Amino acid sequence: MSANSVSDSFLEVLPLIVRDEIVGLFPESLQWLVSSLITIVVILAVFGLFFAFTTIAERKLLSRLQNRLGPNRAGLPKFSVLPFHLKHRLWGLTQPFADAVKALTKEDVVPATADKLLHFLAPVTVVAFSLLGYAVLPFGRHMVPVDLDAAVLYFFAAGAATELAIFMAGWSSRNKYSLLAAMRALAQLISYELPLILSVVPVILIVGTLSTQEIVTAQGGWALGFLPQWHVFTPWGFAGFIIFLVAALAESNRSPFDLPEAESELIAGHLTEYSGFKYALFFMAEYFGLFALSGLGITIFLGGWQAPLPFLEFIPSYLWFIGKLIVMVVFFIWVRGTLLRLRIDQLTRLAWQFLVPLALLNVANAAFWALTASWTGPLQLARWAISAAIIVVPFLVIGRRLNKGRAPRTYRYAQ
Repeated sequence: MSANSVSDSFLEVLPLIVRDEIVGLFPESLQWLVSSLITIVVILAVFGLFFAFTTIAERKLLSRLQNRLGPNRAGLPKFSVLPFHLKHRLWGLTQPFADAVKALTKEDVVPATADKLLHFLAPVTVVAFSLLGYAVLPFGRHMVPVDLDAAVLYFFAAGAATELAIFMAGWSSRNKYSLLAAMRALAQLISYELPLILSVVPVILIVGTLSTQEIVTAQGGWALGFLPQWHVFTPWGFAGFIIFLVAALAESNRSPFDLPEAESELIAGHLTEYSGFKYALFFMAEYFGLFALSGLGITIFLGGWQAPLPFLEFIPSYLWFIGKLIVMVVFFIWVRGTLLRLRIDQLTRLAWQFLVPLALLNVANAAFWALTASWTGPLQLARWAISAAIIVVPFLVIGRRLNKGRAPRTYRYAQ
């Protein structure tokens, strides 16, 4: 990350200037360590607060969808110096901090037969691995914590390690419901890991790099002077983005794929024997993983920190990244409040019989798009039509065959 670009506005490089000023206060031998620590602290602080306010936003949005008010009573403490009428006009915005205090002060109950070490390490491990992906996300034009040549490969390698932590939680609890839920969670995560990775392969094939920053740079420029050249605005890019969204919902245990914590079947899933702050760590890790996947989707398909219109480029790039991230999170909340939970057989069938074939076909679609890059004029229209047909026709055919021969489920109620 460098702040030495003449063309950058002051607000664009302001975070880097502040960081460099702080780093300059330390001896040269320690500056690399201080710079790394500042980056880590900023990521934890920003996304920690984002997690806190996302929880309250989700509860309020879901309550509005269900014609409720949501939490609206938590104000400032009684000992605050503000007048009484101001303490209680915060619309419940301090509810996340009240929840944090509650989680910290609740009793930590550990089963007598549990593996104490693994029971403790599981929530710590899942949070640690869910944060590793942030290291390679380009939050702004000059804001890439670690600019790796194989950043996309690193992101998926780090994210896959959370599956180990979930199995540790189920195994160490010595509870049959926790173990069954952990195994089912692993089946879900492994099933959707493949379409998630395959949805990104077309972008890597087109751009020719695994670097997240270079992928964002490749989406720069404007078609016809005002249309952004984001990957989502191509037939193969749009199909890949939809597959990515569905797989990301399953990977982050979001509705309608929230089977690992299906209370009606497996109590609280692999979290059954967790309480207090350990339970909160699992809860936090799910949101951190959701933010990381959303950030990757923005980077791969939505232009990353690029502005959507030319006359908006004066706005700092990191604000565009944050704005897109908020839109993605609101979309996931809206899906949660709209769709019903799937059955486990429906979930796995959707992954292996629908998303994986479509993702493989989309890789071939991207190859066709790359080989026909020189087509112009009428051939350009034919290129778009053929590329769209490569994904739309199989989508219709596979979708019709997905539930063929399976009668709709009937429900019988006691009289």
